[in-house]
Amino acid sequence: MYSKHLSNIPTTRISPISRIIKPSLLHHPTSPAMSTKSSSSSLSCPLTGNALLASPYYNKGSVFTPSERKTFSLNGLLPSLPQSHEQQLSRAYSQYKSKPDDLSKNTFLNSIRSQNIILFYSLILSHLTEMLPIIYTPTEAEAIKEYSHLFRRPDGVFLNIEMSSEEVEEALRGWEKGRKEMFGNTEETEETRYVVVSDGEAILGVGDQGIGGIAIAEAKGVLMALCGGMHPGVVCPVGLDCGTDNEDLRGDELYLGLKHGRISGEKYDQFIESFVKAVKKLFPRAVLHFEDFGVMNARRLLETYREKLPCFNDDVQGTGVVTLSAIMASAKVAEVDVKEMRTLVFGAGSAGVGIADMLVASAVEEGVDEKEACKNIWLVDKNGLLLESTGDDLSPAQKSYAKPDSDWKDKDTKDLTKLISTIKPHALLGVSTVKGAFTESAVKEMAQHVKRPIIFPLSNPTSLHEAVPEDLIKWTESKALIATGSPFPPVEHDGKKFEIAENNNSVVFPAIGLAAVIAEVGRISDGMLVEAARRVADMSPALDGEGKALLPDVEQVRDVVREIAVGVVKKAQEEKLVKKQGVPMDEEKLKEWVEERMWKPEYRELKKV
Repeated sequence: MYSKHLSNIPTTRISPISRIIKPSLLHHPTSPAMSTKSSSSSLSCPLTGNALLASPYYNKGSVFTPSERKTFSLNGLLPSLPQSHEQQLSRAYSQYKSKPDDLSKNTFLNSIRSQNIILFYSLILSHLTEMLPIIYTPTEAEAIKEYSHLFRRPDGVFLNIEMSSEEVEEALRGWEKGRKEMFGNTEETEETRYVVVSDGEAILGVGDQGIGGIAIAEAKGVLMALCGGMHPGVVCPVGLDCGTDNEDLRGDELYLGLKHGRISGEKYDQFIESFVKAVKKLFPRAVLHFEDFGVMNARRLLETYREKLPCFNDDVQGTGVVTLSAIMASAKVAEVDVKEMRTLVFGAGSAGVGIADMLVASAVEEGVDEKEACKNIWLVDKNGLLLESTGDDLSPAQKSYAKPDSDWKDKDTKDLTKLISTIKPHALLGVSTVKGAFTESAVKEMAQHVKRPIIFPLSNPTSLHEAVPEDLIKWTESKALIATGSPFPPVEHDGKKFEIAENNNSVVFPAIGLAAVIAEVGRISDGMLVEAARRVADMSPALDGEGKALLPDVEQVRDVVREIAVGVVKKAQEEKLVKKQGVPMDEEKLKEWVEERMWKPEYRELKKV
C-alpha cells in the first residue's frame, strides 16, 4: 500500500497558477520566461551538408542563417531565402491543418519529429490544447493499433523475450552508443536519464497491442520533453515484446512482433529482471517509467523494483496522483473532508487500484488507519463489486479492497444504480472503458444522497467514456463536479458555462520524472507523490469561482510542471532522498534552479567542430 513510506506533509496553500505567473507570460511558450541559460549558448555540431540536414537534432531547415549555410556547406542544398522560426512554424501549422483526420495529423507530426526536433516541439507548444489530443490520448491509441501498418523508422529499443540477458544489455548499449552519436556528449546529453518501457499488454483502453506498445513509450517520452522539459536526447523508449494474445495481430501478415501468445510466469520475470539490471548498469542515474503493463504485472513489478531504483508506474501512480488532485479540489468546493469521503471506483484494473491507493495514502497521512481508509473505497470490475470470496481471481493489490461477503448478503453487487443506493458515494470514478456505464438512473441516484456529486468518467479514448459532461450536468441540475479522461469543451446549461477539467497525466508524470532526474533521488516515495497531488489541487481554478475547471489548463503545463516539481524536490529533501549536490533549500531559489534545468525547444547557433 502507498502508506508504507508516508510522513507528515505541510499543508501550505499555494496560490492558483494564474496568480503565480504574470498574465503576460501565460500561453506563450516561447516567451523570455521560458528561456534557460543554456538555450542561448551555441551548440557544437560535427556534421555538414546532407548529413546535417538528415539529423533531427541539428537540422534547422529553412531557418539556417546565411553564415551557417556557408560554414556547414549547405549552400545549394536549401532554398535561397532564409526564414525565421515563426515563418517556419506558420508553414508547418498550415500543413498540419491540411490533413484530413486526426490519425493523419498524428502521422504528420511524427514525421516532423524524425526530421527536426525543435520544429516538432515548438509547433506543439504553440498549439498545445489543439495538438495534445493528437500526439497523446485519444488519437495515439488509434496510432498504436495501426503501428505495424504505419511503421516507417524505429525510434527506441526493441527487446523480445527470447533474448538472453547478454543480448538485452547489448541492445541497450547499442542504443546508448547511437544516442551519443546523434546528440553528442555534452553536459545536457551525456547519458540516458529517463527510460520509458512498455510490454504493450494494456494500452490506453485498447488492450493488448503487442509490439505496438513501444509507441506509447515513445509518446510518453515526447511528453517528458514537451511538458516536463526533459531534454529529448536523454529519454529512451523501450518496447518489451513478450508475444500477444491479440489474435487479430497474430493473424496480420504485416504485424512486426512475435506471433505467439503472450508469455508469462518465470520466463517473463527473468526477462524483466535482465532488463532492469541492464538499465541500472548502463544508466545508473536514470529513472525507470513503467507504462501500460497488465493488471497482474503493473503493481507487482512496481513493488518489486521501487526500492531498488527510482521507478514509477504512470498508470498506477500518475493516474492516482492526478485523480487525487481533482478529488482534493472537488472536496474543497463541496466542503467535504477527503479522508471521510466514500468513493466508488468503477474499474478495478491498474488505474482503478492506483487511484484507490492514493486515496488511502492521503487518508493515512491525515491519521486514518490504513484498513479503515480501505473501508471507504469500493472497487467494481466486470463481474461486479470485489468481494473476499473472489479469492485467487484478485490481484494482490485488489485484495485490500475486497469487501466481506457477509456485508453484501442479499444485496445486488452488479447493478451500478443499486450499488450507489447502498454505498451512497461522494465520488464515482470511472476507469472501466465501458461506454455509457454511468446511466441517468445511476447519476440521479447519486445526486439524491450528496449535495455535490463528484463524478469522473476517466476512461479514454473518448469513445469509451462512461458518460459525457453535458449529460452529467443536466442529470444533476448543475451540481456535479466533473473531470474527464479526454478533453471536452465547456458545457452551457441554464445560462451558465461549466469548464470541464481533463484528468490528464501529462500534468503530473513529467513533473515527478523531472524532479526525480534533476535531484537524482534514490527512490520515488509516497510522500513525493502526495505532495505532487497537493500542489496540483492548490492550483485548481475551481477554488476561485463556480463553473471553473477542477484542474489547471494544459496551456499552462510548463508552469504547472515547474510548481509541482519544486514541491516534489522539497519533499525529497525532507525525506533525505536527494543525491544531487547543491540543490537549493529555499523555495524561490529552488524554482529558479528547476526552471534553469528545463529544456526549451529553441534554435541555437551552431558551432563547427
